[in-house]
Amino acid sequence: MSAESVRAFFSAHAPEVTIIDQGVSTATVHEAAEALGVIPARIAKTLSLRVGDTVALVVARGDARLHNGKAKAALGAKPRMLGLEEVEELTGHVVGGVCPFGLAAPLPVYCDISLQAFETVFPAAGSRTTSVELTPARLAELTEAQWIDICTLPEGS
Repeated sequence: MSAESVRAFFSAHAPEVTIIDQGVSTATVHEAAEALGVIPARIAKTLSLRVGDTVALVVARGDARLHNGKAKAALGAKPRMLGLEEVEELTGHVVGGVCPFGLAAPLPVYCDISLQAFETVFPAAGSRTTSVELTPARLAELTEAQWIDICTLPEGS
C-alpha cells in the first residue's frame, strides 16, 4: 500500500508535487540527507506517537528532538513512540517511509515550528527510498496539520 497510497494522495490533492525516488535508502535522516544532497535538518521526519488514547503524527526537522515537557503541555499527555508493527498498522507505511500522506486511516497531524526555518523540506513519501520536496506551509496545508512547538534543536542551530 504505502508508496501507492502516497501517489494516490498527491494525484488527488497536489498533482504538481513530484515524488522523488532516490533508488537508495532514505529511511534515516542521515541517509535521506545524503541521498538528497541537503543538510539533515531539512529532512522532515515523521514521528508516530501515542498521546493518551490517541495516535498522532508529528512532523519535525531532521535534527530536532521531541521535548517531553513541551509535548505534554501542547498535546495534553506525555507522548510515547509507537512500536514498529503498530506504526505500519496505523499509518499504512513502513518505518523509514512514514509520512503524513496517504494514511491507512485519518490521524491528527502536527507540524513542529522547527520546520519553518527552511524554504523547503523533504518528508518521506511512503517507502524507504521516496520523498517529496514541499514548503513547510504546503506540507501543513496538505495534511491539515496544526502548528505546535514541541521540539528542541541542537545547540548552534
